[in-house]
Amino acid sequence: MTKTALVVSAHSADFVWRAGGAIALHAAQGWQVTVVCLSYGERGESAKLWRLPGMTMERVKEAREAEAKTAAGFLGVHDIQFWDLGDYPINLSEAAFYRLVDLYRAIHPKFVLTHSKEDIYNHDHPAVTDFAQHARITAQAHGHNPHQKVLGAPPVFLFEPHQPEQCNWKPDVLLDISPVWEKKRAAIEAMAGQEHLWEYYTRVALQRGAQGARNSDKSIKYGEGYQAVFPHVVETLA
Repeated sequence: MTKTALVVSAHSADFVWRAGGAIALHAAQGWQVTVVCLSYGERGESAKLWRLPGMTMERVKEAREAEAKTAAGFLGVHDIQFWDLGDYPINLSEAAFYRLVDLYRAIHPKFVLTHSKEDIYNHDHPAVTDFAQHARITAQAHGHNPHQKVLGAPPVFLFEPHQPEQCNWKPDVLLDISPVWEKKRAAIEAMAGQEHLWEYYTRVALQRGAQGARNSDKSIKYGEGYQAVFPHVVETLA
């Protein structure tokens, strides 16, 4: 059966900066990766667009969606969804919660990627990781829509926040994304509304790659870091 993965992204660019390499790697191996953009980031993360004359909220949203769709194409995303739940603050409603629970049950992801537990610079991000993990737990509950197959126990990995030291985030998983770096870089450049972040996240990838090489016997140039929420269940330690 086709393997699936779920990325719960607060804003329409988060999945690109923080998980683009993981998405591209798994997509290249035949995985079906679903990305949910809960918000367009239309208020807090679209400053360049708002500087253009005559800009409106709808035009900002359209531009952000177009950028994210282009980026998703470069990464090989199977399905990208835009839920338009508002921005600064995001509105994580009860209806949206059960919609996410239904999505878990529909695709049964083998792993989930979402935000860090803390982010003092963007409160939408920790709100979303709590939302995503609460929905995961509900999707595991036998008493919720008992006619459906319950979700198993997919591991959850928290991707890197913009300023990890200030967010009490420390990676314990380093992923080699060197084979798909060009795809991630193309996706990064698709996010034209946040051009100031292109080189920043290239430097992050180089730093995580250097750390990956230091902690292995591999030659790694580009990497991504993740923080595991649950213990790893393994058959061997090597």
